[in-house]
Amino acid sequence: MVICVPTPLSDDGTPDLAAVLSAARSVGRNLSQESLVVLESTTYPGTTDDVVRPILEEESGLTAGVDFSLAYSPERIDPGNEEFGLRNTPKVVGGLTAECGEKACAFYREIVDVVVPTSGLREAELAKLLENTYRHVNIALMNEMAIFCHEMEIDLWSAIDAARTKPFGFQAFYPGPGVGGHCIPIDPNYLSWVVRSLGFRFRFVELAQEVSERMPAYVAKRIQDALNRAGRPVNGSSILLVGVSYKADISDQRETPARPLAQQLSSMGGEVSYLDPHVNSFVVQSQEVPRVDMADVDLSSFEIVVVLQPHRAVMESGVLDSAPRILDTSGTLSGDRVERL
Repeated sequence: MVICVPTPLSDDGTPDLAAVLSAARSVGRNLSQESLVVLESTTYPGTTDDVVRPILEEESGLTAGVDFSLAYSPERIDPGNEEFGLRNTPKVVGGLTAECGEKACAFYREIVDVVVPTSGLREAELAKLLENTYRHVNIALMNEMAIFCHEMEIDLWSAIDAARTKPFGFQAFYPGPGVGGHCIPIDPNYLSWVVRSLGFRFRFVELAQEVSERMPAYVAKRIQDALNRAGRPVNGSSILLVGVSYKADISDQRETPARPLAQQLSSMGGEVSYLDPHVNSFVVQSQEVPRVDMADVDLSSFEIVVVLQPHRAVMESGVLDSAPRILDTSGTLSGDRVERL
């Protein structure tokens, strides 16, 4: 049995394991001898052994590692990725005991090409948090660089392209309007929470979170500056947001930075609309944001167009050709009408 349920943050920023607890109780009530239970939900190290295991044993009357096998294997699905899917993405697996780990690895070898066993449960749990914390910190670094590079009139995108030619010691990360999705804005906070429970502070994660959370406000300021140069205030200006999902070529809006950006612009008096072929409804503070259809649209009526996610369908359609000015947070476009983040 595989448990893969949402693990969001509570209102106070602490882990919310309600779905995991409920699923564990359900699985425990239906557990039998020789069963395999694998938790895949992203969570802090110790959850499988300290939280899930006692529930399974209490509900079933069986003993983990003796009567049934218990393991952890983080999900690694990247929505919209056409190169890597479930089959060809290596699967990290850790077991309560060596025998539990071997049984879980045998199960996953039936559905994935490569299985990567770890020395235990906590190592497998940490691996997922490490992956996303690594990305979170490096994206925040690029976002902060984007702010001061703009002030110094340095093309950060060009500098990144130059740096990535180094065949070792560098991996390219890029700035953007903020981070979104169910992983990067959430998972590092699980690690930060468990570190704080030990009496320490995870300063890198805290700083990365601070930088990422202020990016929508910074993008709003850049929009305001661009309009001011054109002799227009934000108040009363028609502003089009292109791509309101949290990443390109998908419809998922979870934690999308487009939402706080739209909220900020609306509070400044901007008349905000959006264009996104993947998103049929975009709601900000209980208000439906007007949707612009790609078919036969003339963007010349908008004071500024802001590219948040470079959906392929939009970028290849030529629909942006009629925009009078563009703020591109994706670094995809160039030209006289385009200003990049």
